[in-house]
Amino acid sequence: MSYLIAVTGKGGVGKTTLSAMLIQRLIANKKGPVLAVDADPNSCLDAALGVSVNGTVGRAREEVREEATAAAAGGIAKRELLEIKIAEGLTEAEGFDLIAMGRPEGSGCYCYANNVLKEIIGHIANEYPCVVLDNEAGLENLSRRIVQNVDLLILVSDPGNAGLETLKRLHVLAREMNVKYKKLWLVVNRLRSDKFPEKALQIKEETRADKLIGLPDDAEIAAFAEDNKSLTGLSKRNAVVGIIDRLVKEL
Repeated sequence: MSYLIAVTGKGGVGKTTLSAMLIQRLIANKKGPVLAVDADPNSCLDAALGVSVNGTVGRAREEVREEATAAAAGGIAKRELLEIKIAEGLTEAEGFDLIAMGRPEGSGCYCYANNVLKEIIGHIANEYPCVVLDNEAGLENLSRRIVQNVDLLILVSDPGNAGLETLKRLHVLAREMNVKYKKLWLVVNRLRSDKFPEKALQIKEETRADKLIGLPDDAEIAAFAEDNKSLTGLSKRNAVVGIIDRLVKEL
């Protein structure tokens, strides 16, 4: 059985950066290969990991819409064709493979592609010791119900009140959507001191989170983000890398 980690949070708080660093440290600690799932249409998990996606679920959906008639004539069902297209779009790299949701293309409901991605994750996840799911920013991600059962749910915020309030709403939404998790971690990113905001401590108690984790505001990571550089080049002595390394060893 694979270990499934889902990462979500308000837009701009660093959830994709955290997802990429988790993937890298899982690989470094010999917990790979990892299946990385970029479920955020606006995300750039591929860039953070230093790869380029071959295709997306959104693009595969549109290609299937265009080719379905010809495929049916050749004896290929629409669902089978979509699975083939998604498999062709899988980006393979050293230590991990990446599936990207991408943006919805064309008209029509995007729910079908979501449902197929959900089933594909369930089908192929067991081939990987670890799966890291980088969710869409905001509250819509959980409502897509791409995953219902995770080993570790990570809710990410910055120290601001708006981000911390979103943590509370995400936790409520997860319960409403019947998302089940074995462990819950709250991550407060870009801390400028050693102290957590009082609100973060309150939310940990209210959500009964297993961990409240603080990540410092890091100049090296900020510079990499500004230059759109892969996080694979971060110094091994980077403070955030060290924290994530210790956390990964606990999994």
